[in-house]
Amino acid sequence: MSSAKLNLLDFSQANIRLLHLTWFAFFLTFVVWFSHAPLRPLIMETFDMTMDQWKALLILNVALTIPARIAIGIAVDKFGPRIVYSTLLWVSGILCVAFASAQSFEQLAALRFAMGFVGAGFVIGIRMVGEWFPARQVGLAEGVYGGWGNFGSAAAAWTLPTVAAVIFGGDDGWRYAIGMTGVFAFVYGIIFYWRARNTPKGSTYFKPKKSGGLEVTNKRDFYFYLAMNIPMYIILGVLAWKLSPTGVGLLSATATNAMYLILVALCVFQFSQIYKVNKDMLKNGVPEHDKYKFKQVAVLDWAYFITFGSELAVVSMLPGFFLDTFEGLSLAHASMLGGAYALMNLVARPSGGFLSDKFGRRKSLSIFILGLSVGYFILSQISGAWPIALAVLAVMFCSFFVQAGEGAVFAIVPLVKRRMTGQIAGMAGAYGNVGAVTFLTIYSFVDASTFFLIIGGLALVIFGVVQFLDEPEGHMTEVLEDGTIQKIELT
Repeated sequence: MSSAKLNLLDFSQANIRLLHLTWFAFFLTFVVWFSHAPLRPLIMETFDMTMDQWKALLILNVALTIPARIAIGIAVDKFGPRIVYSTLLWVSGILCVAFASAQSFEQLAALRFAMGFVGAGFVIGIRMVGEWFPARQVGLAEGVYGGWGNFGSAAAAWTLPTVAAVIFGGDDGWRYAIGMTGVFAFVYGIIFYWRARNTPKGSTYFKPKKSGGLEVTNKRDFYFYLAMNIPMYIILGVLAWKLSPTGVGLLSATATNAMYLILVALCVFQFSQIYKVNKDMLKNGVPEHDKYKFKQVAVLDWAYFITFGSELAVVSMLPGFFLDTFEGLSLAHASMLGGAYALMNLVARPSGGFLSDKFGRRKSLSIFILGLSVGYFILSQISGAWPIALAVLAVMFCSFFVQAGEGAVFAIVPLVKRRMTGQIAGMAGAYGNVGAVTFLTIYSFVDASTFFLIIGGLALVIFGVVQFLDEPEGHMTEVLEDGTIQKIELT
């Protein structure tokens, strides 16, 4: 059965039902996660916020997702996606209602930081969908999961301003609109736990031999893995600096120094866990059949840095960009136009996965990253003199390549090492958030045109990195509890 014959409307198939159940869970996490972005003027007015404070809030929104995706990746490989996704939806709903009830900017900032945890939901579904679909279909299936789920940010942009103004109204309309999304997420967590299953009936759910970090298969990859963790701590350090008295002043000097020390301690702890997981390998090596190249993971990390990282940053600032660039737009209209970027998720990410399945993993990913570079260079030229329709078309052109690139990345993730798919997805996802914090930090210092130019230029660098990706072929192996070696086809 080819990927082209995957019938998304055939609800008689258990894997199709599971796919729809899972992408909608992801959809709700994105509605919750980005529920604040289209309501910027209302929230800023309520708390008398400056633009610097708002930009700090945007950075806080994606910061915790960096370590959260690593932690969630470990949890999903160990406990299974069903219980982990349900728990995340419950926690997300509670945090969202608390955010809607905040009474000060400090509370708002703390809760928005905590809600970065919501963004880790993506990782869970990658492992679940990977369990239910064969390699020849997994790209399209993961693309549907990611693309239709990511559409949640557009759904929030298109609906919440109207819900806040028309259905609820008043000064607190934005609170009720955001709180409502949290209630939906909590209820759906119950439904997901009731209906979802980790694997098809009769299939084995492979778990890592040890928890705490990725298992690598040679000494060079061990040190490579350690090095790849450092950028995540650097960008969190940049975030702490941004919130310090020399930045927006949200943290005191003492609190900032405490954050630096916590990050150093966390880094040391994580490195010790990675060593613990790989100690036997460093001494004794691993069997040939169990080897994989960590290079594959690293390339996917950087590819997701530029694709999803730029998407998160642009989704956060685009409604405000349209509001500031084109005179006379209402908040609802600007949010609708900004939502055009995320709208492309419905077709772009599944298309990226499908094309990756059909025409090759590295070739497809390379083309998409080149396309997104061109797209961001075009966006850098948008001004108030442009027809709005042309600006929207430029946004949709760019976003197609961005999101198709995301689909191509996660068409490969489940094909690296099955038992660690959650952790590999978690690390790639974390790098997406490293990109988001990086780009939002850059945005806090430059104008929108320069912001888009910088992303386009970095994309050309990542294009060179992608050329080191090896095309998955043949099969990977996993070991059953009785010692039997099971082969999993990659084609």
